[in-house]
Amino acid sequence: MTEGRSLSIIELGEIRDEPASTPPVRRPRAAGRPLRGAAVLVLSLVVLAGATPFPQRTVSVVPASRTATAYLAGDGVFVVDPPIPDGDRYLTSYAQPAPAGTAVRRRWQAPLARTGDYLDVRVERGLVLAMAVNAPNRVFQTTAFDAATGRQRWQHPGAPQPTAGGGLLVTDGREDGSGAMGGVEPHTGRVLWSVPIPPAASPTYHLNPEGHVDRFVLVQPTGEVQVYDAGTGHLLRSMDTLPGDRSAYQRVQVVDDLLLLVPPGSTRLVSFGLAELEPRWTAEVTLVSHVLDCGGLLCAVPQTGGVQVLDPATGAVRWSEPGQDNLADVRYGRLLMAMPGRGYTVRDAATGRVRTELGAWSLLPVLRPDDPLVGARRSDDGRMVVAELDLVAGRTRIVDVLPGIAGSCQASLPVLLCQRLDGTTALWRLTR
Repeated sequence: MTEGRSLSIIELGEIRDEPASTPPVRRPRAAGRPLRGAAVLVLSLVVLAGATPFPQRTVSVVPASRTATAYLAGDGVFVVDPPIPDGDRYLTSYAQPAPAGTAVRRRWQAPLARTGDYLDVRVERGLVLAMAVNAPNRVFQTTAFDAATGRQRWQHPGAPQPTAGGGLLVTDGREDGSGAMGGVEPHTGRVLWSVPIPPAASPTYHLNPEGHVDRFVLVQPTGEVQVYDAGTGHLLRSMDTLPGDRSAYQRVQVVDDLLLLVPPGSTRLVSFGLAELEPRWTAEVTLVSHVLDCGGLLCAVPQTGGVQVLDPATGAVRWSEPGQDNLADVRYGRLLMAMPGRGYTVRDAATGRVRTELGAWSLLPVLRPDDPLVGARRSDDGRMVVAELDLVAGRTRIVDVLPGIAGSCQASLPVLLCQRLDGTTALWRLTR
């Protein structure tokens, strides 16, 4: 297939640090932790006071129509054409430019179904996984393409996740309450096993240190909690949480080695050891929305906002913050809290102490869980300020100020993918 090419350019911009409101804190060693048209040549000179010498950025236009959608995934950019009545539709793979600034290069192009709303494109197990919702029954469906050639490998209902054994776990939940969990062989699409999902149930997963699913949990309407092996679909263990043959809606969630159950009424949080399902503790935490790991502690997020931080060994509340603030991210023992109308503040996970205020930013979607947090906001002259949000140092570091950005940005520093005001989409490699 003939390769499509576009031009790259070099732009000049400003990089500086914003002052921190607290002294920098020593950062611990990181621990492992989830488009448009023909080529256009644009040269922008951004001269801001005090920026000497000028850093450089490489900009490459991604060929696509103005109504297409682009996704940053793996080491490439993937463009999904919009649905066109009685017209062809494609998924196109482009290689990201090398640091030296070569042009975006088309790898392959594969046909897509003419209907369906694509929500995401990911790269897993040597496959490009395009996930869509198809009308009118709103069935979620994944199509797998060979990452090297673009050849379609398989198509299954549901959304996939990589498992610890090298396979894929596909979760297919339907609006009518039916559904199934299935193990899929990545390169053939063969379904190896299947487990039905109970009505109104939301499966929860345990991840190994590499971030792959090794177990999943289902809760039956009768109160039976079931733990399954994600590689084989075998039932490992189960327990009855509603004795007396009752039926009620309960929620479960897995955090590290704990299985956390929210009983009917949402007035308590009950903890069990995931390995043997033995009771650990019960905490009075009302209206729990979800729980997540907070640097070795548990952050219970109420439905009304705020956060309660618990000791995972005892369930004791270490500290709590009521109100409408929302927990936006957790990094290295720091909590990023979104304050409605006031921007972001950083708290210490162990004590709740406010470390610093970072101001108002819009968080950009990042490619990998360990990618730096990236925020964006408009300057007074309409340009987009892009900054790395460092929760440990308690500061923002501006990596660039970009002109002509409309939005729809995705980041994996030093790479940024955005739609521009003229309708095109471009890929920036920013100087860090």
